[in-house]
Parts: sequence; C-alpha cells; structure tokens
Amino acid sequence: MEIKTTIVYEGKKYKLEYSDLDDFSILPLELCRQIYGVCFVDGKIIVAKNGKKNTWGLPGGTIEKGETIDQAFRREIIEETNSEILKSLPIGYQRTVDSDGKYIYQLRSCCLVKRLGEFTSDPAGSVTEIKLINPNDHKKYFDWGNIGERIIKRAIELKTRLE
Repeated sequence: MEIKTTIVYEGKKYKLEYSDLDDFSILPLELCRQIYGVCFVDGKIIVAKNGKKNTWGLPGGTIEKGETIDQAFRREIIEETNSEILKSLPIGYQRTVDSDGKYIYQLRSCCLVKRLGEFTSDPAGSVTEIKLINPNDHKKYFDWGNIGERIIKRAIELKTRLE
C-alpha cells in the first residue's frame, strides 16, 4: 500500500510518501536516517513522550554512522524504553521530501519486546516518559493521519506472525 500526503512542520512544507515494505535491504542505506518501532508487550504498544517537544510517538531514532538498521533499532529501543527486541519485522518506510527536493527514509518496524525493568531515562534526554497502551488508542497520543493508521494496522497484522 502506498500513501502520499503533504504536511507543514515548523514552517516548512514536506511531501510524505509511505509504502509497506517487507525487506529494508532494498533501500539505499545512506538515505535511511531514522527507525521507529511499534513495540508490543503483552498485546499493548509502547509510546514514548518527547519531553523537549511535549509530544508522544513511537520509540526510535537516528541510525548512527557505521550502524546497520538492526543495530540502530535495537540500541534505540533499549535506550528509549529499557526493552529488548525479541523478534521484529519491517512494516514499511516513509520517504520525506522537503521543499528543497531533498529526501530521507524513515523506517517503521513491528517488534515483540521484553521489558528489562522500569524506564528511568533516555541517554539523549529526549524521551522522558513511556506508557503501554492499547494500539487502537494511539490517536490519543499521536495522530499521523492515514500514514499513522496504516502503520498501526499493519503492525497489528504483523504481530501475529511474530508470536
């Protein structure tokens, strides 16, 4: 499934193109900047609060130089949720095109995680709180329009393959 939309964020216009994808290896790694996960724990998903922006979203973050997508995803989930990824599958990717015509890929994954203990803090300082919520309640925390709906719907479908 492919979804196209346009948003204005911090005064800039962006074209967003979302596509389902089963294998991230076909994407150009040098253009993959971020990875975020729909992380399931006992049927609920983890949402993370960005204390700097006072917004909620999915845990994840930047792929650092020299990291594989899998390494970055595992590191970010530990840092932002104090959880270990047991199994994961790609959901899809969002290609963001800015007003200058530059684009980057943001990857979305579905995963089953094991909590390693209580969340205390994110080393980067951006995530200040996490919650476990029913996936169908995600709009109470973040509303990403049709793209967000597709990401959550596909994650729920993929979760059954991981169990």
